[in-house]
Amino acid sequence: MSETSASAAPEAREPQPGDRATGLGSWPGTDAREAARTIVGEVPGLPYVPELPARGAGADMVGRTAALLVDLAVEVWPSGWRVARRPGVEHRRAEELLARDVDALDEALGEAGARPPAVKCQVAGPWTLAAGIELRSGHRVLTDRGALAEFAASLGEGLRTHVAEIRRRTEAPVVVQIDEPTLPAVLAGSLKTPSGYGTVGAVPGAEARALLESAIGAARDAGATTVVHCCHPTPPLALIQATRPDAVAVDLGALGGPDAPKEVLDALGEIWEAGTELWLGVVPSTDPAAKPELDALARPALDLADRLGFDRARLADRAVVTPTCGLAGASPGWARRATSTSVELARAFLDPPEGWGY
Repeated sequence: MSETSASAAPEAREPQPGDRATGLGSWPGTDAREAARTIVGEVPGLPYVPELPARGAGADMVGRTAALLVDLAVEVWPSGWRVARRPGVEHRRAEELLARDVDALDEALGEAGARPPAVKCQVAGPWTLAAGIELRSGHRVLTDRGALAEFAASLGEGLRTHVAEIRRRTEAPVVVQIDEPTLPAVLAGSLKTPSGYGTVGAVPGAEARALLESAIGAARDAGATTVVHCCHPTPPLALIQATRPDAVAVDLGALGGPDAPKEVLDALGEIWEAGTELWLGVVPSTDPAAKPELDALARPALDLADRLGFDRARLADRAVVTPTCGLAGASPGWARRATSTSVELARAFLDPPEGWGY
């Protein structure tokens, strides 16, 4: 940990009610240290490396994950991130920003004298990364099988190093959140070609599964547990579950909650039945018009458990409460409030108030 906390040598924190809550990564503003202090204070059970995309190129999801790549470099073009022959200003900036974010979490834990049960980091999954970076030809990395394999191997190697560093610095187990918001478009073949007139061919499910499994395997090789996050309204839940992550994170509202289509409910039920955790995004990730009541926020999760035929107590031991997505679009005040509300909901699922029907 940081020098300020090395002499304190805090003991591992005992589990507490409310620990089964966290955020999904992004945070408003540009001050990583302030973000990390808030995160450590509000979600002491599972704090995470903050992401601050308002800082610009290199702080975005694709750029910060590209900073983990080994022996591959990227640069910024008008169309976005592109493969480069050697690391330039933008690539080095992405590396520096990510290093600062890890420092910020480490320092915040040191200031708090805390060793949490686990800490979390977030990375773009291999398909979102390969869709978000162009080859020098202008085509997406995912259109070239050789380049795709090279990127996946490089990401895996970088991820192992990243996890090991976070574990060494924080002295806590690490959870790796693999973000795949672009995976549905990859599978549907709806991503645009450079001309804008055509679309990239759909990737077969078996191929998509194998590459996602490779990222999960890399995280596990480093001793981490994994959660695959896709807040798309139609995430490929069956495919994600087939990769055997430890948890699956969704935006419950975007799915339709208990009124989701039957195939979505069936997939959620199979995930839970298999013992995989569900991370349920139920707290608004942007400022709501009016402060939501706790029971109203809890209702979709309670109704989901009912529809799937599970005891509501399962929400206390096989679910994690989160905002619906990252908090970069929220005001600083709501980011803090959404985070503390997620913890309140996790406590309420463990010790439900009267009237919740447990």
